[in-house]
Amino acid sequence: MKAIVKTRKGRGFIEVRDMPEPEPGPGEVKIRVSACGVCGSDIHVWHDTFPYWPPVILGHEFAGTVVKTGPGCRMFREGDRVVAEPHTRACGVCPLCRTGNIQICPDKRSPGWGIHGGMAEYIAYPEALLHRIPDHMTWDQAAMVEPTANIVHDLLERTGFVAGDLAVVVGPGPIGLLAALVARAAGARDVVIIGTQADESLRLAKARELGFGHVLNVEKADPVKEVMALTGGQGADVVVECSGAPGAISGTVDLVKKCGSICAIGLAGGRNVELPWDKFQFRVVRLVFNLSTSYTSWDRAINLIAGGAVPAEKVVTHRAPLDHWEKVFTDIVELRALKALMIPV
Repeated sequence: MKAIVKTRKGRGFIEVRDMPEPEPGPGEVKIRVSACGVCGSDIHVWHDTFPYWPPVILGHEFAGTVVKTGPGCRMFREGDRVVAEPHTRACGVCPLCRTGNIQICPDKRSPGWGIHGGMAEYIAYPEALLHRIPDHMTWDQAAMVEPTANIVHDLLERTGFVAGDLAVVVGPGPIGLLAALVARAAGARDVVIIGTQADESLRLAKARELGFGHVLNVEKADPVKEVMALTGGQGADVVVECSGAPGAISGTVDLVKKCGSICAIGLAGGRNVELPWDKFQFRVVRLVFNLSTSYTSWDRAINLIAGGAVPAEKVVTHRAPLDHWEKVFTDIVELRALKALMIPV
């Protein structure tokens, strides 16, 4: 079968290869992949800045149809349309696993970097990590469930965003736009989206297209002034940091109200971040760090997307066959793409 493979360690070394078609083992199913989203982690593997075990097929944001079941499968059958949690190889016995936090098990090796992933025609996968999707859900929508589940987990489940809150989203990339959509679906009284001049032509334009009225370019407007004007000088209930930019991270304290929350999602890429610590202390800020997804966030994300409350598919700008991976990855790096889907053919 055709697959996008990171062949060995180092910057680059990705190619489309003919790989053996997988067969399901005990408790696994074989899935015909219909779409697989490109995540920032796939780009980082390309650039050799993320852990991985080559040779490995990229991709963990996949959706498809069960075509075969392995021994002992009880929950899924041929023809089921599914998406999959990426929590493979969690040990099941450490304190994190035993308290329901398999997503941060130190032994976890997820598809796309730790084991073979979904940028291929087929994948064999544990049925315990699958979720059914409705028949009317498109493959574009299905491939967006995984990143949306991240936002549901980070913003709603962990940070505790509730209806009536005002949210500020810093960083209008795919995750930032999904955060804005989820906040709006959760009943935000308003959502402010903040980006830079580099974001203007695509990312901020997409935010406006999605119907957000407060979309700010920091090189043309003072976001603190704008947020304070919207909140009577109090600040945002929740600031969602999706940029990973050290300066933007330290500046979140100027946007949030006293006793407000900062939802940390963006990674700084190994860079150190200097924080005005006393400002955070005197504002009594609740700073919530996040990583990956919970079981419950997946079904919530599926329902939000399938019901139309979160039109996640509108963030997709690129769809391409596996052979076109390099152009797609380059467009993402050079900010010519928002969310891209690889479509096995």
